[in-house]
Amino acid sequence: MTAPLWFSTVPPLWLQIAITGAWIGLLGLLAEWLHRYTDTGSEVVRKVVHIGTGNVILLAWWLHVPAWLGIGASVVFSAIAFLSYRLPILPSINGIGRKSLGTFFYAVSIGILVAWFWSIQQPQYAALGVLVMTWGDGLAALVGQRFGTHSYKLWDMQKTWEGSLTMAIVSALVSFLILLAVQGAIWQTWLISLVVAIVATGLEAFSKFGLDNLTVPLGSATLCFVLCQLLL
Repeated sequence: MTAPLWFSTVPPLWLQIAITGAWIGLLGLLAEWLHRYTDTGSEVVRKVVHIGTGNVILLAWWLHVPAWLGIGASVVFSAIAFLSYRLPILPSINGIGRKSLGTFFYAVSIGILVAWFWSIQQPQYAALGVLVMTWGDGLAALVGQRFGTHSYKLWDMQKTWEGSLTMAIVSALVSFLILLAVQGAIWQTWLISLVVAIVATGLEAFSKFGLDNLTVPLGSATLCFVLCQLLL
């Protein structure tokens, strides 16, 4: 990986931790403020945190955060998320009226992707997997709840075609922008982005118990990586 655009050398560890920590801290404060002092629904607050925390992968990529730091943060947040499933903590994130390990799986998936793709010097695939989940699933849920009028059922799960379409469009856009930045506007970029979006939408639709927070990022990143190895 080359040095970030704004730095002549990789920034020191303290600066990496300070920038990423400040971002996470601001998101936590925003979530608590929305939860306590506004009438914003719990699901909206949760998605604000969901989308905001996912973007930390871009900071990690840009700042060249070492893998051990990303993995360590994933372990810590996974433990907190798991405890919050059992105990009344993080109400702004988990107070959505249903039990789900989604936040736990979300943190675990980031750790796995960082461990894998940082080790082979291909952080773009980790970023793609996380951001497909972050933006695709996050916006799909909000659009589905606000504008979803055409519903369908998979097993015992209620979905909307509007939400699934949003998932597909956003996943394709995220994949395309990341691949465009790395490999340019070649035909493989368009094709791989489309395939990843279709598969990510299917994974999100069929996953239960919050498992889409694991299957979507891991599946999207793995598929993109394999297709790039085969087609480029």
